[in-house]
Amino acid sequence: MLTNLTKLTACTLIGASVLLSAGCSTKVTRLDANEEVALSDRWNAKDSELVATEMINDMLSFPWARDFEMDNNRRPTVIISRISNKSHEHIAVDTFINDIKRAIIRSGRAGFVAGGDERDAVRDERRDQELNAKDAKAMGQEKAADFALSGTINSLVDQVGKERVTFYQVDLKLIDMETNMEVWNGQKKIQKLQQKSSFGF
Repeated sequence: MLTNLTKLTACTLIGASVLLSAGCSTKVTRLDANEEVALSDRWNAKDSELVATEMINDMLSFPWARDFEMDNNRRPTVIISRISNKSHEHIAVDTFINDIKRAIIRSGRAGFVAGGDERDAVRDERRDQELNAKDAKAMGQEKAADFALSGTINSLVDQVGKERVTFYQVDLKLIDMETNMEVWNGQKKIQKLQQKSSFGF
């Protein structure tokens, strides 16, 4: 009798374990990269893409690029000076910068020159080429930036009861490197409403 009871207990435990494992399993679904999946009111990849596209479209509607090309018979070059995240959360600023670069390059109205760590890495490569490559690229032949783009990402959070509104504001400006004149100043605002669930925020 004890043996049968032991077997019954073991079978019950195994069955419960299988059911528990099935109930706690994780399901992963592959999604289209262009599809927005908003799981919270936080800044996401779609915000980055939409803000970059809208702001660059606005920037290119100003006459700076057209005037420069008419005066110099070539497209202007732009460098990212600094875009700072001053919001309440971590934002992948590099992703936003890449979205900006793609929007400008796609327009065909301006080009980009490397800056910061990227520029230093290219210079290191040229120095290496001078020592090791017979067709090394010459030093001192870089294209200078004609305009510098900089800006900030700010945020505010307002919460009352079961509702929270998160407000984002992106400010960008474009400076003429030769004259120090500000040739464009743009601003984009986003508001997101999140309703509190029974588990809280």
